[in-house]
Amino acid sequence: MGVGVNRRDIMLAAAALALLAFPRAAFAGPVDLKRVDVRGYPTVRAVVVTGTPAAKAPILRENGSLVSGLQADNLGTNRSVVVAIDRSQSMAGKPLADAIAAARAFIATKNPDDRIEVVGFGSTAVGLTGFSSASIDADSALRSLTVDSNEGTALYDGIRVSSQALRSEPAGARVIIVLTDGRDAASKATLARAVAAARAARATVYPIGIESGQFSPGPLHRLASDTGGSYRSVVSTGKLAAMYAEIAHELALTWRIQYVTAARPGDRVRLRATVPGHGTATSAIRMPAEQGAAASAAADSRLPNLTLRSIWAQLLFALLIGLLVLLAVRMVLSRPKGAWASERVGPHVDAGVEPRQKQARERSQSLAGLYRVTEEKLGHRDWWHRVERLLERADLPLKPAEFAWLSVACGLVVASLHAILGLPLWLALIDSVLGAAIPTGFASYKARKRIQAFEAQLPDVLITLAASLRAGHGLRQAIRAVVEEGHEPARKEFGRVVTEASLGRPMDDALADMARRLESDDFDYVVTAITVQRQVGGALAGLLDMVADTVRSRQQFHRKVRSLTAMGRISALILIALPFLLAVALTLVNPGYMEPLYHTSKGHTLIAMGLAGMVIGSLFLKKIVSFKG
Repeated sequence: MGVGVNRRDIMLAAAALALLAFPRAAFAGPVDLKRVDVRGYPTVRAVVVTGTPAAKAPILRENGSLVSGLQADNLGTNRSVVVAIDRSQSMAGKPLADAIAAARAFIATKNPDDRIEVVGFGSTAVGLTGFSSASIDADSALRSLTVDSNEGTALYDGIRVSSQALRSEPAGARVIIVLTDGRDAASKATLARAVAAARAARATVYPIGIESGQFSPGPLHRLASDTGGSYRSVVSTGKLAAMYAEIAHELALTWRIQYVTAARPGDRVRLRATVPGHGTATSAIRMPAEQGAAASAAADSRLPNLTLRSIWAQLLFALLIGLLVLLAVRMVLSRPKGAWASERVGPHVDAGVEPRQKQARERSQSLAGLYRVTEEKLGHRDWWHRVERLLERADLPLKPAEFAWLSVACGLVVASLHAILGLPLWLALIDSVLGAAIPTGFASYKARKRIQAFEAQLPDVLITLAASLRAGHGLRQAIRAVVEEGHEPARKEFGRVVTEASLGRPMDDALADMARRLESDDFDYVVTAITVQRQVGGALAGLLDMVADTVRSRQQFHRKVRSLTAMGRISALILIALPFLLAVALTLVNPGYMEPLYHTSKGHTLIAMGLAGMVIGSLFLKKIVSFKG
């Protein structure tokens, strides 16, 4: 144990000395303007390297004109750095030990304001720490870093996890130092996605490759060149400390700049970068022509690239266009007979109709054919009648066909939004179903509130009926008095009963239909009592008084039960909402920590198990706090 500790301390001291005594002649000399990147036209990115650390930002001129809106990040100060280390099985033994020792030496010599995070990637990529200016967390994570038990190297996933962590960092300078000894063999992301993630986070990648039999330097070269970094390789892991020291020194001399050019596609541009007190460097470039125009269109587009390339988004848009065409054809073919004559005569007979009313009538007539066909095809189904009763109970001025097409429209809107955002297909399908259920949820909510208001009025309504009966009126006259003196919704519902009775329908049938329409247990008792009294005889006024007392007692008991179970219901809501709130909070605070949960099979299994457990627990809690009586 003592020998191992002494060896580690010697390696840390050697790395620190290498960092302090690194030959600055390698970077000494004039200012260097390099790695100019115009692939993101009109955004131009470049790297300015000085011979000694520069405190002032470079001054950039394009074709002799001073560049406005230049964004310059000093990679040597106030930076956020991700140290990503390959912990695949090929790194077992001395390579991983040397990599850990070199990374610890690099962290030990960082600036006080630098923020460090450690990412380890083997078969999966995981953020081991959060960003912190204190080196103790990163050092502890490196000390406990071990070889992955599963095979595979998720290099691209490691870059993506690192980039996502950097996107929430406030510092302008963002750096990823990644160490690996092989090619990617386990990532879900591709090299292009890894590069895109790093560029989106404005991160500069500095790869270090340990040459081996399965080593592939091509992707590492592209990671460095496409993000403005530089690539290094070693044959022996004993030189890793010197590589980290060399990167640290290069960062101290590097400025990363970017701006939006005023040049047109295909123009030749001469850049001149001046660092006060250090010198000047120039570079000649040509803006991309046709490719640049396409890049510009993609850059200016508010749609993500996934939307433009996704086959599901294209299929969805094609289906929407086809549906609109079919609806248009259907509307044209479903014009009623004599429509041409009505259009010719209409201006003469509708002179007194306001334009808005005429437009509303024309729109309703154009959709009448569609609604009629929908009614003919689906009107005989049981769920169609349930929807019709729901609309009546909620007092919504909609027909079932109109309600059905409204639900379809909500689902299509949600699916379109998912396609525009480029979200996964399975999530779009689930959310489109939920979107289609929005009208049903609203109608159910309104119906429930309306029935609750009716039941709250019911005892007073029964007292009014009993008083009218004692005054010598019949049941129909008593109900008419409720209509004249009552309030909504009881006024409208009993008004419908009076109207049906006036048209010849038996009063018992009209009241029974009202009970089926409202689905109120309290009103069911009232209708049953009235029906029995009309069959066997008796004093209806006294019976209604007794039923009113019973209904009022039931409502008081129901309110008492709800007050006693309020704590249980609130606890159930908190327990259900707490996991989702914690997941959102942790994702916002530390996305890398939650990455394995969202992007690995084990994480998906845990999510499914958690949701299943929440459903079972919710059923138990609902059973505990529910009471029927």
